[in-house]
Amino acid sequence: MSEPHPRRAAVTGIGVIAPNGPSTESFWKATQEGISVLDRVTREGCEHLPLRVAGEVRGFEASEAVEERHLVQTDRFTHFALAASDLALDDARLGQADTGDAPFSVGVVTAAGSGGGEFGQRELQQLWGKGSRYVGPYQSIAWFYAASTGQISIRRGFKGPCSVVAADEAGGLDALAHAARAARRGTDVIVAGATEAPLAPYSVVCQLGYRELSTAQDPAHAYRPFTAEACGFVPAEGGAMLVVEDERAARERGASVRATVAGHAATFTGASRWAESRQGLARAIGGALEEAGCAPGEIDVVFADALGVPEADRAEALAIADALGAHGGRVPVTAPKTGIGRGYCAASVLDAAAAVLAMEHGLIPPTPNVFDVCHDLDLVTGRARAAELRTALVLSRGLMGSNSALVLRRGAP
Repeated sequence: MSEPHPRRAAVTGIGVIAPNGPSTESFWKATQEGISVLDRVTREGCEHLPLRVAGEVRGFEASEAVEERHLVQTDRFTHFALAASDLALDDARLGQADTGDAPFSVGVVTAAGSGGGEFGQRELQQLWGKGSRYVGPYQSIAWFYAASTGQISIRRGFKGPCSVVAADEAGGLDALAHAARAARRGTDVIVAGATEAPLAPYSVVCQLGYRELSTAQDPAHAYRPFTAEACGFVPAEGGAMLVVEDERAARERGASVRATVAGHAATFTGASRWAESRQGLARAIGGALEEAGCAPGEIDVVFADALGVPEADRAEALAIADALGAHGGRVPVTAPKTGIGRGYCAASVLDAAAAVLAMEHGLIPPTPNVFDVCHDLDLVTGRARAAELRTALVLSRGLMGSNSALVLRRGAP
């Protein structure tokens, strides 16, 4: 009897709603050109707060992307998730798919760090300002970290394995890993990713407790990791959703395999212990390479976590060197998030989307606003770099201490 064919997790669809573009195409165009859209915070109620610079999603009309009955039940972070999942499913040629007799064949997994802060703040203001009669029934669910997973699955009728990663920034990569493992275990299709909307006043006040947050006023200097001027990160909203499915099933239905999720590993080293994150991140990289069956020299590009805190930047540069050996000083490294901000859980999923697009186009996007690198890294700055890219490594660390690494391999039509 022949051995069963091993299932591989393929990325067949990408949907992006980001500060530099409300679509995958506009996101990639701005990313490859190294355009920075960081600017002064304009969200109502934030004018008097110390946070001055962020990556805001502009030109996105939730009412044009989400039906009214779902719109009133959900927060801005879920609006992004619903819109991005539509884009990803369309890209995978599953946009109009009816699960029919197999609703359990499609699952959803998302990650969230901030939840529905804008919705929650509005309803609590109604409670304290007008009374309980003015609080809507959806206050009980719209703020919740699992809201996006639930609303995507309800709206689409997906009843396969559904979950949420309630974690810090590294949760975005962990969600993609959950999806890949579900595909390998037998689920046909998984919609996976992360979106965030952390720029409501209440959410911003909470973030001001992070010593790593940049309060610089000049957008061109507010987020400059791996430089002597590094002064923290600036937050961002938006995110990305990917369609992950069994590679063989995808090819049988004629879908393009854009990439495969080859390996992943995660570790924990404690909140704000950035020097210790060197060892934890290196261990995660090693675990991801081992699962992928990938030698360090096979990595063609690294999408860095790029926190923008000197101690953390140094630890990441050393972790890359520790895990990749001599190749660590030669492999191109990039951090396109410096042009849009660090969107918590969504940041690493946007990096994963950019990595897939970079492999497809043979182009490493630059790191906006960064020029004078002070670490031993081949950081791509200024303009995009043409390169033959077969394997990408995406890194993420969270403020609460999680470290995650994901290995992606280039797909084939």
